[in-house]
This record gives sequence, C-alpha cells and structure tokens, in this order.
Amino acid sequence: MSGLELRELHGMAEFGSASLLYADIWGTGPAGAPVSAEVMRALAHAGNYVAGAYEDGRLVGASVGFFGAPTGTTLHSHITGAAMGRGIGLALKLHQRQWALTRGLKRITWTYDPLIRRNAYFNLVKLGARPEEYLRSFYGAMDDAINGGDETDRVLAAWDLSASPATPETPDLDPPADAAHGVRDDRGRPELGSTDAEFVLIDLPDDIESLRREDPGAARAWRLAVRQTLGGLLSDGARVVGFHNRRSYVVHRATPSLTHPAHRTRSHLS
Repeated sequence: MSGLELRELHGMAEFGSASLLYADIWGTGPAGAPVSAEVMRALAHAGNYVAGAYEDGRLVGASVGFFGAPTGTTLHSHITGAAMGRGIGLALKLHQRQWALTRGLKRITWTYDPLIRRNAYFNLVKLGARPEEYLRSFYGAMDDAINGGDETDRVLAAWDLSASPATPETPDLDPPADAAHGVRDDRGRPELGSTDAEFVLIDLPDDIESLRREDPGAARAWRLAVRQTLGGLLSDGARVVGFHNRRSYVVHRATPSLTHPAHRTRSHLS
C-alpha cells in the first residue's frame, strides 16, 4: 500500500511503541503486552527480526521473529499485529519474507489460532503457507480480548520461501464433489461427520472471538471439534491443501481409513 514505511525497529522508544501497539490489539493493557520492549531489544540486538510499519509517522503494525530450527534455514515469526483491513499485515509479511531471503533462509514458520477464519484465509490463501502440525493448548489458557480465557490450540504454519508468493489472483481451491465434511457448521454449532474420503472439509465458525465472549460453551465445542478432526488428520499425515470459500479447511488424505477417531456421522460436541 502507498505511503507505508516498513523498516526494522531500533531503540527502546520504538520497541516500547510496538509493545503498546500489541497491548492495544490483544486488549491486555500495557503491563500484559504479548511482547515487552525489553524482549524486543534483546532479540533485535542478537540479530533477529523486529520490524514495524509506519503510516504518516505513526506505528500501525509490528512483527517479531527469531531464528529457528533447522539452524540456518528457518525464521520463526513469533508475533505480527497490525491495523485490520488495510493491507498492513500483508505488507509486513512480505517485508519479513524479503528479510529472510536476504539472509539465505528457506522458510518462515509461525503459529496461529486455527479457529479464526480471517487468519486461516490470510495464511493459506493470501500468503500460500501450509499447516504442518496441530498444537494443543500451546500457550495454556490466555485471558485476553482475542483468546477469551480459552485454551490456546494453535496450528504451526510453514511458508516455503522458494515458491512465489501468492497474488490477489490466486484462485480459491474448489474441493471435489465427493469430499467428506469432517466438521460442518450446523446453525452455529459444530457437527462432526465422516473423514473417510480423499478430501475432507472442516468448517470454522463465523466469529470465534465473539463466541468466546458470548457463548463459551459453543466456543469450546468448536475447539474440540476442530482439534479432533484437523488435529487428528494432521497427525495421521494428511495435508491441508487450501481454504474453501473463506470458511473451510480442505484436507487431503493420501490413504483414507475407516479407523480414524473422527470417523463418525451426525454427532454434536457440546
């Protein structure tokens, strides 16, 4: 986007501004910011990635990452936060990508909440990253405006830097007509279905963040349903190959099996 300045951050004043931005986005208050200025200072001094996006001199996005395993190949992006709906997050990720390529890295990894539809769409469709692992309650329960005290299940996503970045024209993946529906949205509640097919669809709720505030029971049911199906399929070696209609993971199974624990029909979690 025009008028946006992307650069690495330096000095405690800039790190402090980034920490306050994170606190505002996550709704924690300054003392509970997801990353402190002191930690950013240490990471930047050690040569890791700490960058910000400025618009008219005002910090509107920030990203923090550190080198990960395998050594010399990977940057792990710990946190990226930005004002929504203006392309700032995408600009930061592309800046991060170029930073990593300049240092000879081959991939960037990060974790994200698998229940937030906009994050799944951004990661899989706009960036072209792919989930590699389902991580149960990765950070424990977190009581902020986004997690709402729920367990923090996460997906580890990997972005292959040797591939061309996705473009606005990258088509959404249309699953085959015989795809199974492992989790279906049934009037706001998750309905478990069969996963015994080569392709499996896993729906996500319309707005998990609102559910966590207004109907924690429904939010928990969604987490357990997606944990059971997506987590189980990934652990069995299946691959997420797309995100359909901004709503559903598309999972490819090389060898469908009737023995998978998520194989069932018309069952609700509550």
